[in-house]
Amino acid sequence: MNILNDLKFGKNIIGVDEVGRGCLAGPVFAAAIKLDQNNFPEGINDSKKLNKSKRLEIFKGLIKKCEYSVGISSVKEIEELNILQSSLLAMNRALEKINIKNHVILVDGNFSPDKNKNIRTVIKGDQKCISIAAASIIAKVSRDLFMEELSLKFPNYSWEKNCGYGTKKHLEAIKKFGITEHHRKTFSPIHNLLIN
Repeated sequence: MNILNDLKFGKNIIGVDEVGRGCLAGPVFAAAIKLDQNNFPEGINDSKKLNKSKRLEIFKGLIKKCEYSVGISSVKEIEELNILQSSLLAMNRALEKINIKNHVILVDGNFSPDKNKNIRTVIKGDQKCISIAAASIIAKVSRDLFMEELSLKFPNYSWEKNCGYGTKKHLEAIKKFGITEHHRKTFSPIHNLLIN
């Protein structure tokens, strides 16, 4: 992946992406990043296409070389607002922590977190735009580290491995041990367990 797709939008770019929409537990994380066009780590790609060690290696390079920020939307907000609005809220929170003046903001997907900002939505942006891919790595690794930390307090759910996604082992643990305050009770698998 090269930077040419990004440069079609201008020289000053901020990439934005979120992670954790499909999880059964934990908050949504979003990241905003200004990729230094002359100094960034090799191998940047959609975070889903990188293995864990490669993601971590690129993450360490990005946080050394680039200005970035992270925004979070809590489980409570996800349950009150819905997952889409919570994802957009997390993106806005990330953007509030970074100077966006004179920048074009490239956001993964087709929903804009804020109509008043200079935002361009890019469907499958994490596969097309290197700045969005970089944001996906920052968001993914930040959230994974958060879930690993949380798993120390809740070891029964294997969050250090599944990051809160609805794996077979995670679903079995929910049935055996019940839910925690970090589970999203409005999501179908958990909601259905609660009403049965």
